[in-house]
Amino acid sequence: MSARNSQANKAAARERLRIERERQAKKEKTRRQVIVGVSAVAVLAVAGGIGYAVVQANKPSHWEAMAKESKVTAPRNTTGTNGTTVVIGKPIAKKTLELYEDSRCPVCATFEQQVGATVEKDVEAGKYKVKYVGATFIDNATQGEGSKNALSALGAALDVSPEAFMKYKAALYSPQFHPEESQDKFAKDSYLLEVADSVPALKGNAAFKKNVENGTFDAWAMKMSAAFDASGVKGTPTLKMDGKTLTAQGSDSPPMSVEQFNAAVTPALKG
Repeated sequence: MSARNSQANKAAARERLRIERERQAKKEKTRRQVIVGVSAVAVLAVAGGIGYAVVQANKPSHWEAMAKESKVTAPRNTTGTNGTTVVIGKPIAKKTLELYEDSRCPVCATFEQQVGATVEKDVEAGKYKVKYVGATFIDNATQGEGSKNALSALGAALDVSPEAFMKYKAALYSPQFHPEESQDKFAKDSYLLEVADSVPALKGNAAFKKNVENGTFDAWAMKMSAAFDASGVKGTPTLKMDGKTLTAQGSDSPPMSVEQFNAAVTPALKG
């Protein structure tokens, strides 16, 4: 092989190597551009997802919106601003028992199971009226909705009649239907309607069912809850008459038996 041929072959080899290197470099550049493009899209997608999540998190919940609602549909058989005054009883009754309760409250359930029938009987006899004030603070403590939803459903029962309201309240607190405080069963309309089926005036009542499912009295429930918050009462159940808290004798606790209740309410009726 001549020196000329040898030099030509080497030059050709170097040229092929240069071309191959340029091809590989171009390929690598294209690969990097694809990776950067995909990464940018991914970052934008994540940022967009975070942005959406932040917007959603900052949106007021249904119940928060209801708390700010200025147009309130109040149930029948109510009075006062936004219908938050609920007084049940006969006109002849001179005294009024104020009853502060949260539908999810386990102590309220115990009170209603032990004393509720006595209260209902006394109201029917005209011994006193009952002023009901509903609370929803257990929802606030547990991030739940059952107290608010049950209060709205109680409004739907009150819209039917005061008697239906009292019976439905008793059913919600009954051993059969009242859930553990950790279980937010009242958040489901279907469960509230199941409880209502035990109340003759509400079973098969199309208007009541519609009001529960449509949340007709949701804004009213939030106004009622605000009325409880403004009352200064710190816990449930709380019983008052003539502005004085009724307690079991010798304690600061509410009366939790018929005997304790009668001992507390009898002198209050005479006062």
